[in-house]
Amino acid sequence: MTQYVFTILFTAFVTLALTWGVWQLSLRFKLYPGIRERDVHKTPTPRLGGVAMFLGVLAAFGVSAANPFFDIVWANPTPVLAILGATFIIVVVGVVDDLWDLDWMIKLGMQFLAAGIVALFGVQIFSLPIGGLTVGSSWASISLTIFAIVLVMNAVNFIDGLDGLVAGVCLIANGVFFVYSYLLVRETGSTTFFNLASLMAAVLIGVCLGFLPMNWHPAKLFMGDAGALMLGLLMATSAIAVTGQLDPAILDPDVFGRSQLLGAFIPILLPVAVVLLPLLDFGMAVLRRMAAGKSPFSPDRKHLHHRMLDLGHSSRDAVLIFYAWTAIVAFAFLLMFMPPPEWLSWVRPTYLLGIIYGVIGIAACLVLTMTPSGKKKPVDAAAPAVSDADTQPAPPHRTTPVEETS
Repeated sequence: MTQYVFTILFTAFVTLALTWGVWQLSLRFKLYPGIRERDVHKTPTPRLGGVAMFLGVLAAFGVSAANPFFDIVWANPTPVLAILGATFIIVVVGVVDDLWDLDWMIKLGMQFLAAGIVALFGVQIFSLPIGGLTVGSSWASISLTIFAIVLVMNAVNFIDGLDGLVAGVCLIANGVFFVYSYLLVRETGSTTFFNLASLMAAVLIGVCLGFLPMNWHPAKLFMGDAGALMLGLLMATSAIAVTGQLDPAILDPDVFGRSQLLGAFIPILLPVAVVLLPLLDFGMAVLRRMAAGKSPFSPDRKHLHHRMLDLGHSSRDAVLIFYAWTAIVAFAFLLMFMPPPEWLSWVRPTYLLGIIYGVIGIAACLVLTMTPSGKKKPVDAAAPAVSDADTQPAPPHRTTPVEETS
């Protein structure tokens, strides 16, 4: 565990320093897009935080390569290099889009290219932890892997609409997933706790920790498409690295005190749970736009975070409520997986603790969501739509904070 803590702290420190540097360079050389007709913000703001985040990832993996504790991860460097190469492609595409606006078809095509590199040379979904179900063929495995990665990338990018939202949600999600992957290794009898999935989760925790101070409301810098797509790609890859290659036969339901059905589904449900809100927002947006006869990637102002603002929540309150939703759902599934402490060993079935926690937590989140502290502000129907990548931080001397929107 000490090595993982070092990885998190090192990545956070490096990312924070790089984020400050990118912010300064962006302001000095005006590396930010101008105001477009559909934008609602009034002041141009740097969106190149994803570059600093990517460099933080590279630094963390570079240090891990020199750390003998992670020799097992680098025993076959091809998957790691493929993942980093795919990440580089996504970051470059994101930076170009953040500065000059790419056509959505080009962006989607490059996402499939990056996901294909991961599937062909990195990691694949070979099995689903559902009753020993395996993927029928190599092409089916590659296709399923690509689809899962592209789905999560866009889901994370779609919620990039408020100061600190994506960084905080991904911080919580990766924190829960790190605990899950760490415990899973222990319970499956592995001889080492060091693996690619846990390393990636630790690196992402550090990246989000390092970036969040500059991205907190009112934000000075945004991660842009480069950062959001990178987080989605690495989160999906981390989940595939552990869940998609897990032999469910080695999980003994009696050890965890769960029914065989629930015990089989937990390893696949928890990775979905940690990105549930992004996936929900993505699904709703696609259905809403296609029902209106529009492209699923056409911009609008009806994302979940926009609806929170329309209810009367402030930007900071809306972000904190999103954090709460993410933590409640993710921790509920984690509690279903974890064996209970000895003083609660009498509870049967033991996964009931996770269900109770989830029900109480969801009820509390519903109350917070539906009872905003501020007054509801009507939305101007004629207001221009904004794209999923649009962000609206304040420059250093601005006095009125402006929301980042998607």
